[in-house]
Amino acid sequence: MLRKGRRLAIDVGKARVGLAVSDFHAILSSPLLTVKRLESLTETVQNCLAATDDLGELLEIYVGIPINLKGAVTESTADALLFAEEILSQAQVPVYLIDERMTTSLAQSQLRQIGKSQRDARSSIDQMAAVAILEYALNSEKASKQKPGLSIKEWKEQHE
Repeated sequence: MLRKGRRLAIDVGKARVGLAVSDFHAILSSPLLTVKRLESLTETVQNCLAATDDLGELLEIYVGIPINLKGAVTESTADALLFAEEILSQAQVPVYLIDERMTTSLAQSQLRQIGKSQRDARSSIDQMAAVAILEYALNSEKASKQKPGLSIKEWKEQHE
C-alpha cells in the first residue's frame, strides 16, 4: 500500500521542464505541463511550482537526475541537481532525486507508438518523461515499501 498524497515529478531539460502529477491515491500518473526554461533558475522553479497551485498539497517532489548509462555524472546531472536544490529551497515538501537514465527514450518510444512525430511532440516529450519518472518512483515504492529515490544530501554523499 502506497502512502497517500499527490506527488509531482519533474524532468529538467535545457530548454523546457516537463511536469507530471499523481492522483491522491498514487494510482495514476498524468502529464501536467511543460514550462519554458528561463535564464533565471529561481523564476523557472517559481513557474513550475505555480503550475501546482490548484492541485492542493503535495506529499513530495521527484526530480529526474540524468546520469549516463555507465553511471557517471554529466553536465546535465549538475544542472538537474541545481534545479532540485532550488525546488527544495522554494517548496514546503521533500524533494527526492530519481535516476532517469531511460525515461526520455521511453517517452519518445511511447509518443511514436501513438503516431506523434518528434517535431509534433516537442512539448509532450518533456511531460511524458516526467510521467515516466513518476511511474518509476511509484513502482519503486510499491516494490520496496520505502520512499523512492535519494534526498539531495544522500545523493551528494554517494557521488562526491
